[in-house]
Amino acid sequence: MEFTVVAPDQHTGFARPGVGQHEPMTCTAGLQVIRSYPGGCGNAPDDLFKLRYDVYCIERAYLKPDAAAGGLERDDYDDCATHFAAYADDGALVGTVRLVTPVAPREYPFERHCTLFTGFRRPPHSHCGEVSRLAVRRSHRRRRADCVAGIPGFTAAPAEGVEIAPELERRQSSSPMLLLGMYREMYRHSRNHGVRFWVAAMERSLAHSLKKMGFQFEQIGPEADYYGKVTPYLLDLDTWIPGLGVTNPPLRAWFEEIPGVGEISAPVSAAPVPTAV
Repeated sequence: MEFTVVAPDQHTGFARPGVGQHEPMTCTAGLQVIRSYPGGCGNAPDDLFKLRYDVYCIERAYLKPDAAAGGLERDDYDDCATHFAAYADDGALVGTVRLVTPVAPREYPFERHCTLFTGFRRPPHSHCGEVSRLAVRRSHRRRRADCVAGIPGFTAAPAEGVEIAPELERRQSSSPMLLLGMYREMYRHSRNHGVRFWVAAMERSLAHSLKKMGFQFEQIGPEADYYGKVTPYLLDLDTWIPGLGVTNPPLRAWFEEIPGVGEISAPVSAAPVPTAV
């Protein structure tokens, strides 16, 4: 694969390019504010790491609780990551995810556990970010406003039978609209900081569900054991966004915060709220 990296300011395309690091982005689909925090020096609030502890150590048991000091799940990549947090209208934290951007020659987290296909040409290290540590509070999974009906470009009963796989709740503990809200802020951050490629290690069924939601992740290596059976994937933002403009123009407009499309209201009717697993 060939990658041509250009200056990030040629590709931003945001309606609000001057937004600061901590300025909130709002939407009206079951949550109110999404904020970003740079890693290191205690910039990210402790409740993000407490939520990660609750989900990854206690609820899912992917990590050992005794390895998380003080009930806060952290690792040595938090200092080189930007953390994204979703808050409900009462100010309570309901979701978090991070984008890890280590400086070369430091490897990415997935590289400790996954191998890549022979012949795969890695994109430039400095233009990549690894999406990881996605966690959503149990009480906010698959709320009425978080069903696929709230996603731009989709209706309450999609003609092609778009659905979200259980893995969005089981492993990644995510519901579609809340997930997209954090991903939109992560996309905005990526475009403003020269990150063109997202890498992620995830279950194939989750990648399939994300594909149905518009994310064209490409498999770049075989399945590996990394907190369960996962597969490494890559998303090139430079090709994804134009493609999304063809397959789902409203979703592209929402991601790029084009006026008139940047806020989403909860659908009039939505699927019943299932019991979180």
